[in-house]
Order: sequence, then structure tokens, then C-alpha cells
Amino acid sequence: MDFNIHRGSPSSSASSSDHHHHHHHHPNSSTPHHQNGHPYSSPSPTSDPVHSWWESISKARTRIHILSSLLPTDEKSSLSLSSLADTDRPARSLLLSSAAYFSFSSALSSPSSGSGEDPLCQWLYETFLSSDPDLRLVVLSFLPLLTSLYLHRIHHPSSSTSVSLAGFEAVLLALYSSETKARNGKPVTISIPDLSQPSLYHTPRNPIKSNPNSATSQVNKPLVGIISPPLEPQNAVKSTKRACIVGVALDCYYKQISQMPSWSKLDFCKFTAVWAGQDCPCTSDFDEKSENIVENNHGFEEDQRVKFSEIENALERVKDLDIEDDNSEDAGRDARIPLPWELLQPVLRILGHCLLGPVNVEEVKDAASVALRRLYARASHDLVPQAILATRSLIQLDNRERKAVKAAAAATASAPGSNANTPSKAKKPEILLVSK
Repeated sequence: MDFNIHRGSPSSSASSSDHHHHHHHHPNSSTPHHQNGHPYSSPSPTSDPVHSWWESISKARTRIHILSSLLPTDEKSSLSLSSLADTDRPARSLLLSSAAYFSFSSALSSPSSGSGEDPLCQWLYETFLSSDPDLRLVVLSFLPLLTSLYLHRIHHPSSSTSVSLAGFEAVLLALYSSETKARNGKPVTISIPDLSQPSLYHTPRNPIKSNPNSATSQVNKPLVGIISPPLEPQNAVKSTKRACIVGVALDCYYKQISQMPSWSKLDFCKFTAVWAGQDCPCTSDFDEKSENIVENNHGFEEDQRVKFSEIENALERVKDLDIEDDNSEDAGRDARIPLPWELLQPVLRILGHCLLGPVNVEEVKDAASVALRRLYARASHDLVPQAILATRSLIQLDNRERKAVKAAAAATASAPGSNANTPSKAKKPEILLVSK
């Protein structure tokens, strides 16, 4: 199979050049545009939608071998990827391999990545179009990094290099097209409870048919809220549709977030903190001060200070991934990006899972807590009511959860007969005998 990427700028770059963000065409573009607007040729669909187990294994192994040939030549990493291909579930093994993730991330973060000729973007595009669900999860696990690289280069273009971002846009459009097809032209809605009723259970499931103009009919009419309007097919990433397309792609990530590895979630939380902008005192508005909490000289809780120190680690992570420009004139520049509600809404859903998901590691929860405080500060300065309400609600839930954990730990430590060096054993409840 020929995996050479077609030369020629996609229609997405051509259309985006009409707006304030310009993408330069490749100098030797000669191939005509595809009808679907993607710079890569789509794999020919198979006639039989149901593939056998062995065909799925073979396809996953083929994708892994191709990826191994695209990554920098390293004997250790090549052996690691080869070992993943030899497992019983190669796609799942690739998804759960931190070494493969960071090797791919390092290569994708190259300053020359993201163009229509980028083989890594082509690998992501063609892998997502495969019918294997585990291979699609692999592509989704790299979405936080791809999104961060794309948005940063769009809103903070480098003055020294001008690389087309057609490769990034092709992957985002593939995700958007998949979700558009899944929704089938219908909006995403929720049923809003009728607050005029005593409880949720007082609302009749089947309202009695009556005159549509009567007051009874209006009361029994179910309330429906639209979370996302129907999606329109897009063949290019225009500046007016960019936030919607990226937001829909992140929504695809959220739908599979329970399958995402912790390092992918951690990257998303750290990148989101960078998107929100530089730190300000607003991030500590919900930090409780009490006599039971030891404060440092600056008035912050000790554990909160440790959490916010991870912001610096996030910025260092951004620099390591070459998201920040290498120019001296851009050093230390705020890397915030515009956060319209259509982009911020899926971001908050993902952060909510990272913060409150019961199986998430503490590092992910702490990073989500930092990101939410940064977003709250950003929303407070931008005066976005729905963002302020959503972020402060999640922050309060986080504070209550951490307070409950501390209280449970203190109760365990102060229990009579407890010893820190010996594991505690659940005690049976005491039964008080009352004499008659």
C-alpha cells in the first residue's frame, strides 16, 4: 500500500487564507484537490463491514509497523513497537504503551509537523478511518496534543517559519465528519426537569392529551434543552468554524474518555491550563482558610501551593513539546487562546471527568484542579457567566471531595488503638446493651 502523502494544499488551507489566519501553499503543489477537502486519499471501504478477528489483528499490526517506520530510528523504541505488534491485542497494547505515546508526541511536536505532507498526520488520519475501535482510540489519545499544537500555531504563529497546518486540519475534519454522520442531522438535547413540580418523580411520563392552547398542555409539555445544535458538513476549517470543529473533535474524545490512558488526560489538563492564560490571584478565590489549615507566608494552603506549582511544570511541558516558539521575542509570552463557549463546553466536560472520575490517578485530578482554577480566573476576567458557573461548581465539588478525604483520614488516624505503622482493620460496630 502506498502511504505517500499527496502534495497540494487542501481546500481547508485555501479557505482559511481568506480570514485573518493565513496558511501558505506548498511551493510544488500540483495535485488537484480532493472532493472531501482532505489532503490524504481515503482508504477504500470494504464490502463486508464485519471483519474477522484475524483481519483486525493484521490491520492493527500493519498500522503499528508503519508507525515504527515513521518514528525516529531508535533501536529501543523499534523493539518496543515490534513487541506491541506481536501481542494478541496489538491496538490495545499500543494504546496502553506510555513509551509509544511519548515517542509519538515528541515526533509530532516537531516545528515542521502538521503540514499536508506530514506522515504522522497521515497515519492518524488513515488509522482513524479504519474500522477497528481500538485503533480509533489510539488516534483519540493523541488528540489533546494535536489540538494544543494546532491552536497554538493558529493563534501564536511563528515569525520565522510558516508551515501549513493542513495535516492537523485533516485529522480534525475526519473526527468532525464522523460525529456529524453519527448525529444524523439531529441536535444533542437533554430533558430539563420541571421546577414547578415537587420533585422529578411528580412529572407525568405521558402527559394527558388536551387542547394545545390550554394552560394544562403548556405545563405538561416536556422542557428540552439543546446542548449542541445540528452539525453542518464541513469540507474545510474556516476561521469562523474552527472552534466548532475543534470542539466536536474534543467531544469525540470525551465520549471515549474512560478508555483514555492517564498520560493523555494529564496532557489535556496541562494544556488547558496553558490555554487559560497566566496565573492570577483569582485562582485562589475558593481556597478555604481555617484554623485547622496551616498556611504559608503568602496565605495559600500548603497543599494548594503544591498543586499550583504544577502550572510551572505544565509550562515546561509546553516548552519541551515546542509548543512555545523558539524565538527570543516570544519568550515568556502568554500562550492563552480564545475560548468561545462551543470550545470551552467540551473542555469542561473532560476536566469534570478528570477531576471526579473515581479511577483517575491523583496526578490527573490535581492537574484538572489547577486547570479549572485557571479557567475560572479567565472566565472571571472575560465575564462569561456560563463559564464562571461551570468552573466554580466543579471547584466547589473538588474542595468538598478533598475535604471529605482529609476528614476521613483524620478520623482514621485519631481512632483509638490506631497505629500508623500497622494497617488498620475494619471494626465491627459497637452494640450498646441497655438493661431493662
